[in-house]
Amino acid sequence: MAAPLSDGERRKQISVRGIAGLGDVAEVRKSFNRHLHFTLVKDRNVATPRDYYFALAHTVRDHLVGRWIRTQQHYYERDPKRIYYLSLEFYMGRTLQNTMVNLGLQNACDEAIYQLGLDLEELEEIEEDAGLGNGGLGRLAACFLDSMATLGLAAYGYGIRYEFGIFNQKIVDGWQVEEADDWLRYGNPWEKARPEYMLPVHFYGRVDHTPEGVKWVDTQVVLAMPYDTPVPGYKNNTVNTMRLWSAKAPNDFNLQEFNVGDYIEAVLDRNLAENISRVLYPNDNFFEGKELRLKQEYFVVAATLQDIIRRFKSSKFGCRDPVRTCFETFPDKVAIQLNDTHPALSIPELMRILVDVEKVDWDKAWEITKRTCAYTNHTVLPEALERWPVSMFEKLLPRHLEIIYALNQMHLDRVAALYPGDIDRLRRMSVIEEGDCKRINMAHLCVIGSHAVNGVARIHSDIVKNSVFKDFYELEPEKFQNKTNGITPRRWLLLCNPGLADVIAEKIGEGFITDLSQLKKLLDFINNETFIRDVAKVKQENKLKFAAYLEEQYKVKINPSSMFDVQVKRIHEYKRQLLNCLHAITLYNRIRSDPSKSFVPRTIMIGGKAAPGYHMAKMIIKLITSVGEVINNDPYVGDKLKVIFLENYRVSLAEKVIPAADLSQQISTAGTEASGTGNMKFMVNGALTIGTMDGANVEMAEEAGEENLFIFGMRVEDVEALDRKGLVLGSVQRVPGLVRWGYRSCHDRWEGHCPLWAALEQDKVAGGARGSLCPGLVNAWPITDAAPGLSISPYSHLCWVQVQCTGILPAAARAAPGCGPDQQWVFLPSRPWLLQGHCEHAHVP
Repeated sequence: MAAPLSDGERRKQISVRGIAGLGDVAEVRKSFNRHLHFTLVKDRNVATPRDYYFALAHTVRDHLVGRWIRTQQHYYERDPKRIYYLSLEFYMGRTLQNTMVNLGLQNACDEAIYQLGLDLEELEEIEEDAGLGNGGLGRLAACFLDSMATLGLAAYGYGIRYEFGIFNQKIVDGWQVEEADDWLRYGNPWEKARPEYMLPVHFYGRVDHTPEGVKWVDTQVVLAMPYDTPVPGYKNNTVNTMRLWSAKAPNDFNLQEFNVGDYIEAVLDRNLAENISRVLYPNDNFFEGKELRLKQEYFVVAATLQDIIRRFKSSKFGCRDPVRTCFETFPDKVAIQLNDTHPALSIPELMRILVDVEKVDWDKAWEITKRTCAYTNHTVLPEALERWPVSMFEKLLPRHLEIIYALNQMHLDRVAALYPGDIDRLRRMSVIEEGDCKRINMAHLCVIGSHAVNGVARIHSDIVKNSVFKDFYELEPEKFQNKTNGITPRRWLLLCNPGLADVIAEKIGEGFITDLSQLKKLLDFINNETFIRDVAKVKQENKLKFAAYLEEQYKVKINPSSMFDVQVKRIHEYKRQLLNCLHAITLYNRIRSDPSKSFVPRTIMIGGKAAPGYHMAKMIIKLITSVGEVINNDPYVGDKLKVIFLENYRVSLAEKVIPAADLSQQISTAGTEASGTGNMKFMVNGALTIGTMDGANVEMAEEAGEENLFIFGMRVEDVEALDRKGLVLGSVQRVPGLVRWGYRSCHDRWEGHCPLWAALEQDKVAGGARGSLCPGLVNAWPITDAAPGLSISPYSHLCWVQVQCTGILPAAARAAPGCGPDQQWVFLPSRPWLLQGHCEHAHVP
């Protein structure tokens, strides 16, 4: 079998884009050596591979600096409306290759590094991922920054420079173990500290109402130090800025509270302030109401709004005064987009600045605030919505609590006038939730304080209007809109799959790189055998390369001609990795029951991180690894079936596995996944989709034709009907029997390996009996107690019930191509036409 081609070798063989000129190569080589000498203070005798990476990174960054400065000068001179994207997460991944691609430097760098006797791919692998996000929300923010720069928009990303990003996941004896992500240990060549723009952020204190106005006094001050990272557009000379704030203690922090003898203690206490930007909270779709998290949210908001107002006041064009003092035009020059409710404090903070500091009239300030802010909702899961205790606000942000109370009163007065006597509606729509512990509903605050509210897929936006914010939609229907998520094709096609990008560019040109709608031109080639063969060849090369990576990293040898069946995303009950695992067990038992039968070889890959406190998600990981241990070591199975858990799934690993995937698993319970973006990444890289009608899958099916996706399962209305009807106990009791049928052929093999085994052997598992190996999994049943940790039992039963009644088995069977060399699905990114192949129809037990 031929060794897989590296990306560099493939570019040299078939690239039709941007052959590097000799002058460019010589310049890169010269700059590389200069940085190795003057920046890193090394020579070739003592330099390490990491030194070479840093020398190359500084070389590439040099090409950014001039464009970066000119872009900001242009914005200052022309004073366009600026977009400020506020997010607690930016899941950027690696920067080197993305920058080379967007600046058109990749071929020159490739050749220069080759001439220096080094390997570009090896240097790229040294870079740490900037893992400042949990999953889809943070990755969406990163994709938006790339797309806005490519469109030439005056856009800024604002967030937190976490010292420790999303944890590194290790699998030890089948269990997830978390390790700190010290991504800044060796430094970050892409960021530039800006201490001259350091800003104060206030916490605690008290509120004084004086004749001169309201004053927030006796506060504790933390300094926000900005670090700027350039965000280049694709070959357009635009370089925007992502500004991340780091918390620093002021020099007098706590010193006044100590006697001279406690000086050392006071200096050590500086950590209390600087902990604000220490670590990313590792929860995805779950609200954790810790004071440190609230501090993080206000920290980024307070620093960002000061920066926004400074920039608004000092812009040159269209302003005769040295400094703008009138805020009438603020919404015409500033757009603040709130990425979920995490930056919701922008609304009361902007009100505080306008009213208390800038002395703007309250009603005018409210109008300006609403016209400036817009809110993106990312989830309908109730446990993910932020509800902060009023008592915490009262202590930490007393002035903001007063403002929120006042805004809520205005809002409720309006509702009461429109719906007189409807007390229940007032309760449902209030920003303040009454009860034993009064809470502030941050989603409600976002809705009343924004001029636009969007969901992230059509089905999600419909749920937002008809369920989550139904009362608010009835009050102001014009506010609500849909903006279906997307992905940047630069990173997710051109960077991670250059072979496919070249094949496409040969046929339709390069316009698709900035306008994916041009992929429709590929429809002219769906019967072109040469083109189909080229696409299939690229896919097989990607699979060979990833198979080699798996063998090196995981010590598992897989069949590169097998179907690569991939599900990579955060581990969560509603995403139903458990359903995928049960399907793997079913396939295993089919092979065991008749090893001589012809089976389509399949390699099932599941990857993703579980929140450290999410007990059920960790149990699911243990189940998957245990199932894989048995299947992968069964000689009767051989290479017909493998189950691999991809450890430490992250952006850089996604860039490897997605181009190699044949089948993309998007199987969340309908109505739970807001959109999903992995589904789009797999599709544009030539994978077929098996999934439910959830999130963006619905629109993908409409665009591609539902017959070209393997759709199964209940629709949203079916799930809602089941919820209203209630779960029939008899159907639940039959599920363990169904699954137990799958274990029967190898009872002895599974015992001690599968955490579900002891639970399933209980006669009354549905009645709440606890198995000795895995009580947490038994607790998933909706009629038992809630599972330990963060387990969310309402989603679990949908996984189990749909094993028997929604048809994942026949859908998966349809996705299995024939076994012959000429019988395989070939997918075109423009539309997933099934160009060749036939379906394997299997009996469903």
